[in-house]
Amino acid sequence: MSLVAEHVSWRRGGALVVDDVSLAPKPGSVVGLLGPNGSGKSSLLRLLQGIARPDAGRVLLDGSDLRHRGRREVARTVAAVTQHATTEVDLMVRDVVRLGRTPHASLWGPDRARDDEVVDAALAQAGLTAKADARWHTLSGGEQQRTQIARALAQEPRELLLDEPTNHLDIRHQLELLSLVRSLPVTVVVALHDLNLAAMFCDEVLVLAAGRAVTAGPPAEVLTDGLIEEVYGVRCRVTVDDGRPTIAFTPPA
Repeated sequence: MSLVAEHVSWRRGGALVVDDVSLAPKPGSVVGLLGPNGSGKSSLLRLLQGIARPDAGRVLLDGSDLRHRGRREVARTVAAVTQHATTEVDLMVRDVVRLGRTPHASLWGPDRARDDEVVDAALAQAGLTAKADARWHTLSGGEQQRTQIARALAQEPRELLLDEPTNHLDIRHQLELLSLVRSLPVTVVVALHDLNLAAMFCDEVLVLAAGRAVTAGPPAEVLTDGLIEEVYGVRCRVTVDDGRPTIAFTPPA
């Protein structure tokens, strides 16, 4: 079983921001949420994380409605990294990652040996072992994002939700970060703006517009010239090589 959205709708500030959207990622896959600004990507991630409740429809985790499960219980299975994940306190990298162990704390206090083991493994997965004792604010943007992913991994999740994780990163760090995400043994739902990155790293994509699902499927089937012009209002030429599309955009006249 996994994290599933069934016909969810949600109003925020009186506006319908998610409108009858369903999503059922295959376990271990990477699913990209695509669409222009205001299409509902971040709002859908909030529903999947359980920090917002749909007005209609259901979000299920292992067949159970998130409404009936506690936040800490959900956090042991579902981890999220938001667009602006940061920390105001100048912590060491290891301490930021250790925050991911919070959902696993018991009434008898932390299991420090187990926590150390999981934190070390998360740092290694994110390629941050050498930076474990560095201060958060000395890191590059790419290293900070990897630290937040390591924090999420320290939760030992099966589901990882990422909201625009490549924002403000240069091309090298975008590729490194998504290569890391692609290699993780978890199910990933990631909101992305860059269609070529989505085509390169996602198994399937869900395209949203004005809160509604337009289409979904493998990138090579979904990301067509016509679909991109319809949803984004731009012209392009899509070519497919080895099953992966590449989008070349046409500058506006």
